[in-house]
Parts: sequence; C-alpha cells; structure tokens
Amino acid sequence: MWIQLMCAACCGLLGAGVALQIQCYQCEEFQLDDCSSPEFIVNCTVNVQDTCQKEVMEKSDGILYRKSCASAAACLIASSGYQSFCTPGKVNSVCISCCHKSLCNGPRSKRNRNPAAMHHGSMVAALIVPLIVALLTNQL
Repeated sequence: MWIQLMCAACCGLLGAGVALQIQCYQCEEFQLDDCSSPEFIVNCTVNVQDTCQKEVMEKSDGILYRKSCASAAACLIASSGYQSFCTPGKVNSVCISCCHKSLCNGPRSKRNRNPAAMHHGSMVAALIVPLIVALLTNQL
C-alpha cells in the first residue's frame, strides 16, 4: 500500500505538468578543451531536453569535445549509432554519452568509466515506469 501511495504521488506530480529543467555544458563546434567552464553552461528546454550529451573525438592532434542538451531518445539513438566507433585511446574514436543530471556532461572524472554504463539509468527507467503503471492500475 505504501508503495502505491508513493507511486501515485510521483505520477501525480508528473501528470500535473511539473516543469523539469536541467543545465548542461554546451559547445556546438568541437573544442580542444573540454568546455566545462561556467561560460558554457546553458539551461535546457523545459520538459523537452532532459539529457546532457557529450561527444568525444580522438584525433592525432588531440581530443575534441562537443557538448549539448538533448532529449533522452535523441541522445540514445546518437550514442548507439556511434557505439562501433567508440574505442577510447584510439585515433579517430568517436564516443557519445548521455546522462540525466544537471552538468553531468562536465569534466571527465578521475576514475575510468565504461561508456555503455552511462545508459544504465535510462534502461532502469524504461523498466520501472511500466511497473509503476501496472501497480497504479492494479494489473500485477
């Protein structure tokens, strides 16, 4: 019963049209630096662009970056389309990653990350939303 109440509250907020807006770093053209300073911060379009996207291209003369706001679907399509070109450390590698928190497409973290793991959050959401709907409609 408690879970159903929490789900109803969450779905009620989403259904009421609560504006969700995140901020991302944005540099339209490829940059030699990782464009993660305050002047590159933008507000994404409310309830449309819910994802930060980062594209990293490794060239012989250095690493190039492109960052932007995106919809989750558009970012997922772009990143999966370039998955076969993503070989970090290799010249001409192109990796596109998606994340769903403000400024998450900022500086690279010190620890080594698996680009495929960046999609974990959206996969979890895709599995949980139908479960919540089923709970609310008592179809379980």
